[in-house]
Order: sequence, then C-alpha cells, then structure tokens
Amino acid sequence: MTETSDIEDIWEDDDPETDESATEQGPVERLRIVTDKRQEPLRIDKFLMNRVEGATRNKIQQAVENGHIIVNNEIVKPNYKVKAGDEIIVYETRRPESTEIIPEAMPLNIVFEDEHIMIINKPAGMVVHPGCGNYSGTLVNGLAHYLQSENVDTTGLPRVGLVHRIDKDTTGLVVIAKTERAMSDMAGQFKKHTVHRRYIALVWGNLEEDEGTIIAHIGRNLRFRKIMAAFPDGDYGKEAITHYKVLERFNYVTLVELRLETGRTHQIRVHMKSKGHPLFNDGTYGGDHIVKGTVFTKYKQFVENCFKVLPRHALHAKELGFTHPVTRQWIQFDSELPEDMQQVIEKWRSYISGMTKQLREQLDGH
Repeated sequence: MTETSDIEDIWEDDDPETDESATEQGPVERLRIVTDKRQEPLRIDKFLMNRVEGATRNKIQQAVENGHIIVNNEIVKPNYKVKAGDEIIVYETRRPESTEIIPEAMPLNIVFEDEHIMIINKPAGMVVHPGCGNYSGTLVNGLAHYLQSENVDTTGLPRVGLVHRIDKDTTGLVVIAKTERAMSDMAGQFKKHTVHRRYIALVWGNLEEDEGTIIAHIGRNLRFRKIMAAFPDGDYGKEAITHYKVLERFNYVTLVELRLETGRTHQIRVHMKSKGHPLFNDGTYGGDHIVKGTVFTKYKQFVENCFKVLPRHALHAKELGFTHPVTRQWIQFDSELPEDMQQVIEKWRSYISGMTKQLREQLDGH
C-alpha cells in the first residue's frame, strides 16, 4: 500500500457559493491506496477514516459526493464498500496558498463603498484570490493595500473580504465584505440564493428559444479533473440553475443575459456548453474556434479578428443586488460592458447587417 503524508487538508470544505472559480487550477492527487488482497468489504468512509488523521465521516462522505475520491477510475457513492485490490485516489481541493497576503498598490474600480462593504468592477485578467501560481497581482493583494490605507484590519483576508468570486477573465461586479459581520451576513444571502446576479455573454449559435432555464448538476469532469461538466441526470455534482434570455441575434452568435439562481464553479460557461452554445472565445469549454458559421475564408478571418479584439471568454457580471448587511436596505448596482466586448458585439452587428444588405441587393437584382 502506498500513500502520501500530510493529507489532512483534503477535508477542507469547498467554498459553497462561488460564482465561478477564481483559479483554473483543479484538484490535485494527494493520496493513492491500493488495498490489500485480504481486505474485507468495508464502507469507503469507514475505510478512509482509519487512514486519514483528523478526517470526519461527514467530510469524507462530502468528498465522495463531490467526486474527489475515485475508486478504480470511477465515481462511487458514499455507501460503496471497498474490496480487495481496489485502487483509491483522493484529490485535494484546497490549493496551496501563501500564508501571508502581500499588500500591493493597484488601481481598483470602486463602484460603491461604506464602512461595511465595497463593490468593485473587476477587469479581465485579474485573479480574485491568491492561489497556486497566483500569489501576487490578485484582487485580494490590491484590497490589502487599499484597506490598510484606510486603517481597516486586513488580518482576516482573504476569508474576510471575498464573499464570492468570478473567473480571471470574467469582468464585472464583485462584493467585498470589510467586517466579520458583513461577511457572515453576505455569505448567508449567497447561500440562500437571494442575491441578484445578472450576466451578459456572447455565445456561439442561434438559441432556439428566446428565454429559458437550464437545470443540470455541475461537478468535476470525470476525465479532465481541472474543468467542470454538466450532469443532467443529477447523479453527480451539485444542482445548478441558470435562467437565460436572448438580447440580440447575429445568426452565428447570440447575445444573452443570464441570471444565476445558484453559484457553482464555471456555472454559466458549463451550462451554455451543455446546451451546445459555448461562450465566444472560451478556450476551456470549446468556444475558441468557429463553432457556427460558414467555410468562407473571409468569415474565418472575421472571427479571428474578433478573437484578437476579445482574447478571453465573452462574459461580464453586469448587475449585482442584495440586502445591505447592516442597513437591511435593498441595494443594486450596474456596470457597463467592457470595451472589448462592446467592440466585438458591434463587429458582429455590422457583419450581419452587411450580409443582410448584400442579400437584399441580390434579391432586388433578380
């Protein structure tokens, strides 16, 4: 039997409410066991409790349900009984992080601030949370510097501060808690799904319906553990609900608004891919090549030019609304689409308009 040491950290609970993960790093293998030939059948939670110091049965069961424990290369249920010769792999979900948050001066687009919370409009390319390979230049590093200048205690960062997260290449609104009280209250609102979150995305294809709801569990991809996948049958992952509405159609791509009812990792990106409409230029989920359109060279060149203008997935967290954690008043914020998304949307609008004009001229000629 082979196993690694110092694995207690794998039982750290996942953040239950992240809009989308702040890092592209997936779980890493931290423990591998091949059971003895004389192993008697034993529930996997009981089996691992005897091998992981400090692990509770509840956390082991959660890890199994979240797909972080694999037996013979397959997802198992918590009541699975370990047998002789089983190969068990345990994945660690908590990323290695620096123990010290280094304050860094950086521009922060602060939309709103009082003594309890901040609303920040995050640009593309900024990681929210320090993690594996991203210990500096993150939003939390910038917050540490800014809050220290206001004489706000930053020893609780990043756990106090980050109420939710959005991806590195997703732009838009993020709420920051400046106190323990605000953090606790806001975390509760996200958990109860009472926070209003409206996103704007450009997706491949022409959606059949003008509006609808996507309901599909989201969990780690069973083959590629660093990305997520949708599981419509609900046997694996966590329930995720996304409401969508078409704003404008461009034949080959569609501008949509999306409202999150839940907040799973990469929820919008995974749900749209599951519908056959990946986000425009989303390299992780298949949107960074021509998904819909013609074979003409001019069209290919047009799409490549759009990719250059928008070198990231086309997703923006436009609106954010919630009950103020102290005043108990409903507050809501709106942000403009970033320039790169605006430019690409206008390019598609002009492209389709030109096609329509050309078609009319051809028809008139006949």
